[in-house]
Amino acid sequence: MIPYGKQDINQDDIDSVLNVLRSDFLTQGPKVPLFEKIVSKYCNSKYGVATNSATSALHIACLSLGLKENDWLWTSPNSFVASANCGLYCGANIDFIDIDPVSYNISMDALEQKLCMAKKNNLLPKIVIPVHFAGQSCDMKRINELSNIYGFKVIEDASHAIGGKYLNQPIGNCKYSDITVFSFHPVKIITTAEGGLATTNSLKTFKKMEILRSHGITRDREYMTFNNSDAWYYEQIDLGFNYRMTELQAALGISQMNRVDNFVAQRHLLKDRYDQLLDDLPILKPNQHVDCYSSMHLYPILINSKKIDKSHSQIFQELRDNNIGVNLHYIPIHLHPFYQKIGFRKGDLPNVEDYYSKVISLPLFSSMTIEQHDEVIFVLNRVLL
Repeated sequence: MIPYGKQDINQDDIDSVLNVLRSDFLTQGPKVPLFEKIVSKYCNSKYGVATNSATSALHIACLSLGLKENDWLWTSPNSFVASANCGLYCGANIDFIDIDPVSYNISMDALEQKLCMAKKNNLLPKIVIPVHFAGQSCDMKRINELSNIYGFKVIEDASHAIGGKYLNQPIGNCKYSDITVFSFHPVKIITTAEGGLATTNSLKTFKKMEILRSHGITRDREYMTFNNSDAWYYEQIDLGFNYRMTELQAALGISQMNRVDNFVAQRHLLKDRYDQLLDDLPILKPNQHVDCYSSMHLYPILINSKKIDKSHSQIFQELRDNNIGVNLHYIPIHLHPFYQKIGFRKGDLPNVEDYYSKVISLPLFSSMTIEQHDEVIFVLNRVLL
């Protein structure tokens, strides 16, 4: 089976992890802060906070911006559930902005209309989380302008997007947001096995996230309540979590960052090849906006059901039966049973529901061979023509 995504591990990656195993530190040591510095420097941001997952990073990002009970968090329904769950963890209410039918990111028109209505009803969001779906940035400049008008904070969910650019600047620089969150799950652009990282340009936000990811504990005397100079002394000053990244994960991440640009460039070569060789099929290929350089985490196609006498489900299963490990990104969050229980309904967000009825993610990963790529194209032609 050719998978839809896969990590790319070389001998340098393996050696970096083995060196940590032979060292004095397995959990908290020098590798984690080094990884944070490497990623934040790469992104042109001031600070980075590494965590054990992007979900954890989203959670403490929300908390660091003061999200609490009865606040509102808005995000895209075209994402993994973590983009919304992080708000519920804080006791906040969740709502969704329908997607743009071209970019599959949140619709700027829908966002602006929703903000205008929310202001009239005194229900403006505390935080908006735009999701850079498949590695392509949302319109962050416009989102920033709206945040200044309506007073909400912005967390970029860039789980798909490390190595991507927006307006010729690296995603993660936080020029138009308060915090950006990356994922390093094995199918993402780089991997730390599991792991995440939040970048920010605010020292206050950085310190808050740093404390929250480690039980709410600090050894920094500037933040302590009591004047105790004992070397062993620390204080819990907040209710935090055990969201720390290990030295093993950080070492792998440091090694992977040496190849991040190569990974993205290879994905673009494969994307270009798909673009050229799938022209005759009854599908819609992903659009790339001129303001963006996508990291190309995914290659989602939309099936033109009017031109083929097979159902979406049939096509998906036939590809799987022929060892093409296609996937579907995503089941809209508001259609999951949990979110249905809290009041969302089918029909609430027509653009994302229409997208969901047609989308299939084709295999795309940096170590994919031309032979594998050709096989995907061959089978796709056989199934669709």
